[in-house]
Amino acid sequence: MTSVRPARHPVDEIPPTGRLAALGLQHVLAMYAGAVAVPLIVGGAMKLSPTDLAYLINADLLLCGIATVLQCVGLWRFGVRLPIMQGCTFAAVTPMVLIGTEGGGLPAIYGSVIVSGLAMMLLAPVFGRLLRFFPPLVTGTVILVIGLSLLPVAGNWAAGGQGAPDFGEPKNIGLAAGVLVLVIAVQRFGPGFLGRVAVLVGIVAGTAIAVPLGFTDFSGVGGAHWVGVSTPFHFGTPTFEAAAVVSMLIVALVTMVETTGDFIAVGELTDRPVDGRRLADGLRADGAATVLGGVFNTFPYTAFAQNVGLVGMTRVRSRWVVAAAGGLLMVLGLAPKLGAVVAAIPAPVLGGAGLVMFGTVAASGLRTLAGVDFRDNHNLTVVAVSVGVGLLPVGVPGIYREFPDWFQTVMNSGISAGCVTAIVLNLLFNHLPGGRPPATGPAAAADSAPVVAADAPVLEGGGAQHAVEQTGEQRV
Repeated sequence: MTSVRPARHPVDEIPPTGRLAALGLQHVLAMYAGAVAVPLIVGGAMKLSPTDLAYLINADLLLCGIATVLQCVGLWRFGVRLPIMQGCTFAAVTPMVLIGTEGGGLPAIYGSVIVSGLAMMLLAPVFGRLLRFFPPLVTGTVILVIGLSLLPVAGNWAAGGQGAPDFGEPKNIGLAAGVLVLVIAVQRFGPGFLGRVAVLVGIVAGTAIAVPLGFTDFSGVGGAHWVGVSTPFHFGTPTFEAAAVVSMLIVALVTMVETTGDFIAVGELTDRPVDGRRLADGLRADGAATVLGGVFNTFPYTAFAQNVGLVGMTRVRSRWVVAAAGGLLMVLGLAPKLGAVVAAIPAPVLGGAGLVMFGTVAASGLRTLAGVDFRDNHNLTVVAVSVGVGLLPVGVPGIYREFPDWFQTVMNSGISAGCVTAIVLNLLFNHLPGGRPPATGPAAAADSAPVVAADAPVLEGGGAQHAVEQTGEQRV
């Protein structure tokens, strides 16, 4: 009698080498602009030389790759083992600029980064035990806010990139629209695998069209070195200033909340729900990557929401694809000339592709909320207020400019503002005495999701349940 070998989960499947490389490159191109933005902003604010700026970017790409591989592949209790891209968190930009310009320079930044990374590692098990406070009501709202918060980023790219002299000119919008149409066409009409790499096709084709039209400049490639290695403490021995450490600890808490939302989103997109232990392992890997960032001259790391949308759009759930992307980032970090080639991709090209990817994230949040019971309870209020608060800093940049720095750190990010609001309101209405707890049981599931595939799994969180429809066309 022969035993039947259980089917491997799509998250653990390893595609053929050619597809693995193409799909991994697609993830790199989708997040590259965001990955290099943080060192450019911080280094520019500190008026670093072009040589030092290039060093920061190379170090960042190298550590992005290492952090991604650790998160996807895992090592002991480090790594969520899901398709998660890692990059520098934007939540740390303002505190790091203040520390760098007024509070001790790069050594003080790196000292506070190391301390915050250690704190994240210690707090990871605590966050793992808080998973019950992230039911579908909260996770769906957070995923929706993530997608909506990222759309202005795609819009800025489509217009030519924030600060570009030709920002908003019709030629930029036209190029972005062309890429958007191409991505949609390839996804709809392209055969099999080609549809999976629609974003890659759009970016490559858009760049090829942009070169003769004068949208991009590859002159910087010639001056870049072939090999560049980041060495520990290149900018000096870290210093530990109390104010800097406190501000970065606040950033660490915000980052952990944002990352929790991203992990849960990817867990739902890949049909591998995140439990408390998996969440703790992922946050622990974030902390370890942040400590390495402080040692190797870069910044705090978190899950990149940009790539969450790519996972949902392509329906490629393999963590090894994103691990391959991490390997490519490491190569780019060690080969500045290759990184200069990728950096020359025009912003409108990224904008056209970003509209599809970020919109997919928002749509995934709506799909999760479709399984929530909104009858005879306050769940609609939770969603409405959380989305409103989350989009305030997105729609009105600088709205919290006059508030204390710690408040700005939390609320200037639409993702963290929406996430914190959703958690607090869910506790207020559904957990504290006098509130109506989230609906549970077969009746609630039937009421909230009347049309569900027979084999659809039920995801649990905080006592709430919701069914995810998994037809062949909608599976992500």
